[in-house]
Amino acid sequence: MEDRAGFRSLLQMNAEELEFILNKVAPLITKMHTKMRRAITAKERLALTLRFLATGESFSSLSFQFRVGESTISMIVSQTCEALHRTLHDEYLKTPNTEKEWLDIAQDFLQKWQFPHCLGAIDGKHITIQPLAHTGSTFRNYKGRFSVLLLAVVDAKYQFKYVNLGAQGRASDAGVFAACDLKQALDRNLLSIPAAKSLPGSDMEVPFVFLGDDAYSLRSDLMKPFPFRQLDYEQRIFNYRLSRGRRVVENGFGILANRWRVFLSTIALHPDKVQKLILACVCLHNYLREVRSETYTIPGLADTETTDHRLVEGLWRNDGLGAMLPLQIGRCGNNPMAAKEVRDKLKTYFVTPAECHH
Repeated sequence: MEDRAGFRSLLQMNAEELEFILNKVAPLITKMHTKMRRAITAKERLALTLRFLATGESFSSLSFQFRVGESTISMIVSQTCEALHRTLHDEYLKTPNTEKEWLDIAQDFLQKWQFPHCLGAIDGKHITIQPLAHTGSTFRNYKGRFSVLLLAVVDAKYQFKYVNLGAQGRASDAGVFAACDLKQALDRNLLSIPAAKSLPGSDMEVPFVFLGDDAYSLRSDLMKPFPFRQLDYEQRIFNYRLSRGRRVVENGFGILANRWRVFLSTIALHPDKVQKLILACVCLHNYLREVRSETYTIPGLADTETTDHRLVEGLWRNDGLGAMLPLQIGRCGNNPMAAKEVRDKLKTYFVTPAECHH
């Protein structure tokens, strides 16, 4: 604990934040001493797990440092990740389910990225895992690697508001979204999303939307760019505005992978354990973003813009996403007319004087 800087870089949080997390998970990971041996303390279990997540070091390297056997480390990491998710997800990985929560997110997007009526940006990544025996091609992705899929919605503060895990490596973005519970909840109006309202400073009524890339089908509640062929001025402006709003999800994944460097490597765990690990990291990420941890999000880590809207790339891009691969673009069906109308309204709005005060 004396070496504060070293401690922070190993665990990605300061001592107070570690204490908060420890108090949450200790009841679930504390083991009793036996006559034969002293139990590894909850604090050691948490530190070992955070060290593994923050560095991606091998179990053999950690075994040497912590004087604990590799099979014990594997068990500790799995149990602690499960405990982290169980104790943190209610507070720090909660999909909004009231109008006010959604409106707060939309307000943030408007202020930070000048995209009105936006509820979040959606994207997916392959998390690369070690090949499994006897699974054939189930987890094999388009690059020939084995992976677990993570689909996520990120808000304007780079916090994950929804995650869907476990689609197998072969699926495309569109395929993952089509099968996920978020789409089903949207289709059945189960999320208390606010009704369509007029855009700020105008009488154009537009529904609230998520932002996706080319891989998704256009929907009334999910905007994607105009195809990049012979774009007119208004379409180019729309695509630029959409890409600024969508950048939050790239940065969300970028910060996650930069801070929890286990994602930059091929994870040598069974897919079930990898899912626990991903959920634990997302909960930790959201908690540390929520408390504005200076240790976690160092200055310049995320993309920023100059006053004249030039992009300054975040430090996370130096390391990139390592073994986190983008999802494959699948074939999208025809876009429904109602969805095209919403996109056209936004396209027009972005070049009207009413909007210029933003």
